[in-house]
Amino acid sequence: MAVTGRFDRSGADVPFVPAQVSRENGTPTDVTIVLPCFNEQDHVLTEIDRISAAMDASGYRYELLAIDDASTDGTLELLRQAEARSPQLRVLAFHRNGGSGTARRIGTEQARGEIVVWTDADMSYPNERIPEFVRLLRQDHRIDQVVGARTSEQGTHKFLRVPAKWLIRKIAERLSGTRIPDLNSGLRAFRRDVSLPYLRLLPPGFSCVTTITMAFLHNQHDVHYLPIDYARRSGSSKFHFLRDAYRYILQVLRMVMYFNPLKVLMPPSLVMVFLGSGKVVYDVVAHPVRIATNTVLLLCAGLIIGAVALLADLIVRSRMDWPPANRS
Repeated sequence: MAVTGRFDRSGADVPFVPAQVSRENGTPTDVTIVLPCFNEQDHVLTEIDRISAAMDASGYRYELLAIDDASTDGTLELLRQAEARSPQLRVLAFHRNGGSGTARRIGTEQARGEIVVWTDADMSYPNERIPEFVRLLRQDHRIDQVVGARTSEQGTHKFLRVPAKWLIRKIAERLSGTRIPDLNSGLRAFRRDVSLPYLRLLPPGFSCVTTITMAFLHNQHDVHYLPIDYARRSGSSKFHFLRDAYRYILQVLRMVMYFNPLKVLMPPSLVMVFLGSGKVVYDVVAHPVRIATNTVLLLCAGLIIGAVALLADLIVRSRMDWPPANRS
């Protein structure tokens, strides 16, 4: 049954169509490219033409799902005009700004393709290489996600972004136990059926790409990294360094806590218990009849955190739907 009126502008209804029942002339769609657009009027048509040319040459059956995130310029009007002359282009319009994460989540839910591609409309990613990402997934069924690993940083606040992103990536690698060449690349392709259980975890902002990476890694879904060039974006950046960097690192910790809380909580617990035990020995030697208050607090804090870690791990393991069953 179709669900209507979820996100389009007033007076318009956009049905929710599950991928497995959305077919045109009985033929399944191979690929859905989800393209969030917010105030991209100066280059969105160029980006659409670039993606369409690459996909037309690839031979894959595809749809390009452009999502206008309540743009305040002429982006939506241009998308509607392009939709009228392009049978592969489908346009959804939000009545209020939901963020790139919301656009990507709803776009994946709406996707008709078996493979979903996320990218941006700002001319920064080599979208002409999308067929290469799709080809890797179709040729190797062990791979569930292909991520474009950027070989350079061209964003704003470069002198701040590079060390901050390196630190966040190293934290994610440490907590996930996996090498991650690029944690928050906006260009990636993945199997829609594998992603569905994780869509409800996606935050509304830029850190949605971090979330989908961590979710796949923590549930033993193979992620392949493909080196790509990265160009300076067209138009103005929507990235705010302090706010979005904080959200990135918070989302990494949140995802690890969601899937493996022992990795976050048990190390500080053991450190506190170890230091507290050593302090007990020191107190007994230095003051045979007295154990310092800070020693008791250190031990209690370590034991409490350890108990919380074990309880959180028990809750994670008792969830019936996590982790999702791996595909054969």
